[in-house]
Amino acid sequence: MDQLTQWLNENPYISPEVMWKLMISLIIILVLFAIRFIAINIVFRSIDDDHVQSRYYWKNGIKNTYYVLVVLILGIYWLENIGSIATFLGLFSAGLAIALKDPLVNFAGWLFIIIRKPLALGDRIEIGEYAGDVIDIRFFQFSINEINNWVDADQSTGRIIHIPNGQVFVHPQANYSQGFSHIWNEINVMITFESNWEKARTLLEKVLEAHAEQFSFSARKKLIEASKKYMIFYRTLTPFVYVSVKENGVQLTMRYLTDPRKRRTSEHDIWMDVLQSFDTEDDIQFAYPTQRIFYNQQEGKSGTAKPPNFPAGGV
Repeated sequence: MDQLTQWLNENPYISPEVMWKLMISLIIILVLFAIRFIAINIVFRSIDDDHVQSRYYWKNGIKNTYYVLVVLILGIYWLENIGSIATFLGLFSAGLAIALKDPLVNFAGWLFIIIRKPLALGDRIEIGEYAGDVIDIRFFQFSINEINNWVDADQSTGRIIHIPNGQVFVHPQANYSQGFSHIWNEINVMITFESNWEKARTLLEKVLEAHAEQFSFSARKKLIEASKKYMIFYRTLTPFVYVSVKENGVQLTMRYLTDPRKRRTSEHDIWMDVLQSFDTEDDIQFAYPTQRIFYNQQEGKSGTAKPPNFPAGGV
């Protein structure tokens, strides 16, 4: 200890007092880090894998408490030689505002997320050009498990996207999970003009009733809860088949409610039944872009099958 004191006295660059403060500060950080490490281990031993969300909140709470305590204790320790805490905080805030603009905006975004809750852990969201499930929220950024991109039907790509919290002030956020909790999905089925479209519509309605009615029942309960917070109102939640005419044939649009994470699965099950139902019907045929020669006198309605007027002498 005497040799260390002598070295500090002989060092012309750092005063012994400042050096001791640095050493004590390091000890404080190490002690708090050890407490944090022990507390997180206790959480992981006490909470099993069946309560992942609860374990996540405890882990993040311990980490955030660690950071706050480090800043608070070191701030009090180093402020003893400053006469006015208000002056120090003013100078410190001004310096941060200039040098750390983006981190401060991201921290403000974190406060906005925590207080207003435009998104929460586990929500499926879309912000800017990215969409995915929220898997982590921190002081300066939140992370999502990406969906879409090169993968169809809202399924995961396997990538994790880290988005600065300040983006909530710049881009609109679409939340699939809050409020209504279900989304409307549509499947278009195109059949030829010669097909029995009424029978096809009846078959599609039966398929929807078999697959989508359960979603409508659960969605109605969610809608009642959402109406207490948002101005959300739908006259009907039951699936429906709409009919329209396109250039290639008659389009039948199946509209139904589904869980956002089950959209592709529901489409798969519905299409399986549609293909099997239409396969046994001789008067229903899928339409697709093609070319054909249509003889109006033979295939058209009798009232429209008038022979053309040829000029005298023929052509």
